[in-house]
Amino acid sequence: MLAAPPPTLLVIAKAPVPGRVKTRLTPPFTPEQAASLAEAALADTLRTLETVPASRRLLVLDGEPGAWLPVGWQVVRQSGGGLDERLAAAFAAAARLAPEAPALLVGMDTPQLSAAVLAEPLSAARRTGVDAWYGPASDGGFWALGLARPTERLARRLLLGVPMSTADTGRALLDRLTAAGLRVHHLPELTDVDTVRDARLVAGRAPTGTFAARLRSLDAGAADAAAGAVGDTPAEAAR
Repeated sequence: MLAAPPPTLLVIAKAPVPGRVKTRLTPPFTPEQAASLAEAALADTLRTLETVPASRRLLVLDGEPGAWLPVGWQVVRQSGGGLDERLAAAFAAAARLAPEAPALLVGMDTPQLSAAVLAEPLSAARRTGVDAWYGPASDGGFWALGLARPTERLARRLLLGVPMSTADTGRALLDRLTAAGLRVHHLPELTDVDTVRDARLVAGRAPTGTFAARLRSLDAGAADAAAGAVGDTPAEAAR
């Protein structure tokens, strides 16, 4: 009997370009600073998934790859359409590249994700009897979706028409998985980085990561600037 193949791991992301990513962090951060935080979150996510056993690692990207992209990741361009269509297309791409392997997709907004959260559930020993993996997000969305048999037909059936970016997105997707008769393994709930409050919460839960370090650096810079402004004379502050 052949051993079960390791999964295909996918990260769906936007290139960290100012004004296009993490716009809800502006203000208090500038578009450039928000993009810097997005790049740090993406870097942490890619680095974590590099330590999870996989047959392939695919970055499903909207935009152009940059120096932040590590070696070993294959870039797949995001399709057009809404997020539901782009997610379905990502699974279809995984099915074409590795038709016998399970596929699990995560976003770029959970830099606190640890390898242990995925490595054990995706191991060959633990995959028996599992058809899908579902990771709920604290805002009502979801941060992970995995399919044991990720055909294009199944992905479209599960995802097309699911309302995205609402407080009911995760529930709607879970209802689709249940209605399809899939046996679902539930992953832990995580917080997406959407707002500054989210960013500080996530950084506190993964204080040694690149994201947390970048946030501390930006906060320190803002504190220094504020201290300098307090020390200015009225004439200097007006310049």
